[in-house]
Amino acid sequence: MQLHDLKPKHKNRNKKRVGRGGAHGTYSGHGMKGQKSRAGRKMVPIIRELIKKYPKLKGYRSFRFEKDCAVVNLETLEKHCKDGEIINPENLTKSGIVNQINGKTPKVKILGTGKLTKKLVVENCKASKTAKEAIEKAGGVIK
Repeated sequence: MQLHDLKPKHKNRNKKRVGRGGAHGTYSGHGMKGQKSRAGRKMVPIIRELIKKYPKLKGYRSFRFEKDCAVVNLETLEKHCKDGEIINPENLTKSGIVNQINGKTPKVKILGTGKLTKKLVVENCKASKTAKEAIEKAGGVIK
C-alpha cells in the first residue's frame, strides 16, 4: 500500500449553505419572513427629519469655556467693584461674585456685556476683545 492509495473511511457530507451571516443559524439573526428579513432591505428612520436638522460635529460645540473657568460680565464688575480696585480670581471669590469650583479658585474670564465707568486693575484673568477695549477705555489696566 502506498500513500496515494489511502482513502477516507467515510464520505464527506455536503455542508448546508444557509444564512451567510456568521454563526447565527439558518436565519442569521434576521428572524423569519417580512421586510426585515429580506435581502437588500432599507428601513427609513421615522425621525430622519429631526436627525438631519442637527448640525454636523465639525464646528458644533466649538465655543466652550474650560470646565474650571468662571465667567464675569462687565456689568457685574460695575455693580460690585469700587473705583481703582484690583480684580483677580481670589478677590472675586472673597467678594462672592465668583464661586469656588471643587474647592478651588477658578480661572476667570471677563466678557464685554454691559458698560464700565470705573478704573479697574485686572490681574490673572482672561478677557474678551470687547472687555479689554471697555476696560482700557474707562482708564483701567489689564496685566
